[in-house]
Amino acid sequence: MIIKEFFDKDSQTFSYVVADDTSGVCVIIDSVLGFDMPSARTDTTLADDIIAYINAQAWTVAWHLETHIHADHLSAASYLKSKLGGKIAISHRIDEVQSIFGEIYHLDFKSANAMMGFDYFFQDDESFAIGTLSATAIATPGHTPACMSYLIDDAVFVGDTLFMPDYGTARCDFPKGSSQTLYQSVQKLYTLPDVTKVFLCHDYLPKSRDEFCHQTTIGTQKQHNIHINTTVNQEQFVAMRDAKDRTLAMPKLLLPSIQVNLQAGNLPQAEDNDISYLKIPLNQFR
Repeated sequence: MIIKEFFDKDSQTFSYVVADDTSGVCVIIDSVLGFDMPSARTDTTLADDIIAYINAQAWTVAWHLETHIHADHLSAASYLKSKLGGKIAISHRIDEVQSIFGEIYHLDFKSANAMMGFDYFFQDDESFAIGTLSATAIATPGHTPACMSYLIDDAVFVGDTLFMPDYGTARCDFPKGSSQTLYQSVQKLYTLPDVTKVFLCHDYLPKSRDEFCHQTTIGTQKQHNIHINTTVNQEQFVAMRDAKDRTLAMPKLLLPSIQVNLQAGNLPQAEDNDISYLKIPLNQFR
């Protein structure tokens, strides 16, 4: 198995290409479409780097895997699919997120998805293959109800469920998020062997560290995660997480990213002037 990370510094997001070097089949996990909010301009710089890397290896893309509906960056899954093929997949619980934000944006995300969106919805703990590699879609809700971690061979890609041990865990204050559920999801991950490699979606670089990191292990998380280690029980975690979440501001790209990511990274359909427009719901959030 070959794992290559790609880093978007603006959103502090890691994307991954995971390949079976025996068959030449690969997947792309949590891709990023560049977006500058002041100018409302998108760019494909990072996605094009991924395309160049995969083409140089002559690999075949089987899946574009989303760990959840991201609130801090736009997904490049649809763009990458148009260039490389493959199926875009996410948790089957995405319909809960589509329903919530469909009301907020006054948009029918489910109908839009039927026309141009996700190709596949993983059931909880569903097994699948990446060439000769065995993979499992592990349901890890809490940050959102539709969070999914992907166990591929001896590595697990956890999205926003966990961060580096010195930064802790994801926020749980999005609609239908739950700190209690996140605690239980992390406990599920902690049943994996201690040597399991953990690949993160973000690193927010605490003041104690000056280099970005994207990889740790289950054993290290269990012993050293500052929010949820073997000495922390559910009641303690929930009290800490809920108190911390009450102090957090909204992600700066939440409003543009949610409506794009709920459509698998497709931009809104262009109007008769060939321009796409994002909707901003006024006075819907505190």
